This record gives sequence, structure tokens and C-alpha cells, in this order.
Amino acid sequence: MARVKRGNVARKRRNKILRLARGFRGGNGTLFRTANQRVMKALCNAYRDRRRRKRDFRRLWIARINAAARINGLSYSKFMGDLKKADIKINRKMLAQLAVTDPQTFTNIVVNSKS
Repeated sequence: MARVKRGNVARKRRNKILRLARGFRGGNGTLFRTANQRVMKALCNAYRDRRRRKRDFRRLWIARINAAARINGLSYSKFMGDLKKADIKINRKMLAQLAVTDPQTFTNIVVNSKS
């Protein structure tokens, strides 16, 4: 069997990992073995947190809507129930945005949902 020299391929593989590890502290960004471990961990975290981000934002929007609804004398669940009954279709992201930037419009939505 012929001898295989991996010089080019191995260097490219290592440099790819070290490029991904750029900015990590200490040996985690310069030494291949530790950089490889840190990069694998970072990619796992990134994958997990791309899914978690969606949950976190929804929780934030709900907290903001709840705070604004309580200022208008309703709880979050009653407000969302009233919106459904009144057939007002506006998502939580937009409601939270209105609650923060334009409280008067949010109040109008609350009034319209009650009737």
C-alpha cells in the first residue's frame, strides 16, 4: 500500500478549526486540540441557542404585553382571550412593540377587544 502524506489536507483541516476559534481566550484560540474542543462546544451551544432564542423572545413579548395589559386593568390571559373573541389578529411581537413604543394605540386595542 502506498504511503499517504496528509500535509495539505491536515493543515487545511486544522486551519479551518483555528479560524473558527479566533477570538477565544488563551490556548483555546491557538492550540489545535483545545481549540477543537472549544469549537465543538461553541457549535453545540450555537445550535441549541438558535432554538432557545425563539422561546426567550416569546417570553419577553408576553412579559411586556402582560405589564401593559395590567396598566389597562386586565391580566395577560384575559386580554389574549378578549382579542380572540373580538377576532383581532395581531401577533405577540407586534403587541409588545406597541406596548413599548405606542401605549395609546395599545390602550385602543384593549378597549376594542373588550367590546
